[in-house]
Amino acid sequence: MLLVLLCGCDPAPQGQPLQYSQAPASEALPVLRFAVHPLHNPQMLGVAYQPLIDHLNAQLTDVRLELEASRDYQAFEKKYAAREPAFLLPNPWQTLQAMKVGYHVIAMAGDAQDFKGIFIVRKDTGIRVPADLKGKTVSYPSHTALAAAIMPQYFLHSHGIRVTQDIQNVYVGSQESSIMNVYLGQAAAGATWPPPWRLFQKSHPKEAAELKVMWETPPLINNSVMVRTDVPPRVAEQVRAGLLKLTQSAAGLGVLKGMETARFELADDASYEIVAQYVKRFEQEVRPVERP
Repeated sequence: MLLVLLCGCDPAPQGQPLQYSQAPASEALPVLRFAVHPLHNPQMLGVAYQPLIDHLNAQLTDVRLELEASRDYQAFEKKYAAREPAFLLPNPWQTLQAMKVGYHVIAMAGDAQDFKGIFIVRKDTGIRVPADLKGKTVSYPSHTALAAAIMPQYFLHSHGIRVTQDIQNVYVGSQESSIMNVYLGQAAAGATWPPPWRLFQKSHPKEAAELKVMWETPPLINNSVMVRTDVPPRVAEQVRAGLLKLTQSAAGLGVLKGMETARFELADDASYEIVAQYVKRFEQEVRPVERP
C-alpha cells in the first residue's frame, strides 16, 4: 500500500492538496479529509495519527477518511477557513474560529488536565523565576497556539512580564522546533504542552536529557474534534462513536498510546465557552491572538 505524506514542505499543484492514503486510489467510497493541527512535524504526526484513521476506517461503512497534516498553524487555519477538511482536530482557540465558518464539536481529545502550557529550559540554565527571562528570547510554535503560546504568555503576564516589551518572542512553526530552540541555545525558554514534550523525550532522549520543565500553567480544556456541517449525520456519529470506544479494546488503547492521548470524551460547542472567555481576557490584557 502506498503512503503519501501530506506535509506541505514541497508545494502541491494548485487545487490538489497533499493527503495521506493507505487505500487504493480506485476505491469507490467517498474520501473525507481529517485534518489535525500541527501537534508535531508532519512526518511525526503521520506516525502518531495514521493508526487512528486506519482504526476508524475499519468501522466506517459509507466513507473513507484520509489524514491531512499541515506545515504550520497558519496553513492549517487557512484550510478550515476555506471549509476544506470534513473533520478537524484543532486546538481550542481554532475550535472557536472553526465554529464561525460551519464546523461543530463532536468530541474532546484527551484529558482536560493535560491541556496546559509548559516552559522548557536547559538544565544548566541560570533561570529560576519568570523575571529572569527579561531581555531574553522565548520560543513558541505559533502565536495562535493556545496551550503553547497564549497560556504561557498569560502566565508570564501574571508574573509581571510585559510580554510584548520585556522579552523577545519567536514563533518557530512546530512544538518540536520550540523545544529544539532551547536545546540549541537559541532561546532561553521554549513553550510547549505535555504530549509533544513526552513524545520528544521518547524520540530525542539525548537532547531531552539536557532539558527540564521549569514552569507550567493551570489547565483549561483540551483539543476538540469537529465535523463540517454538511457531513451526513450518520457519518459524523460513526466517527464520534469510534473515537469514544477507543478505550474499550486493546487495539484502541494502542492507538491512544501512540497519540499520547488518554481518551476521547463527549463535548459540544458549548463546552468551549470557557475558551472564549479566556481569550477575551488575554486579548484585553496581553495582545491580540491573531497578531504576534
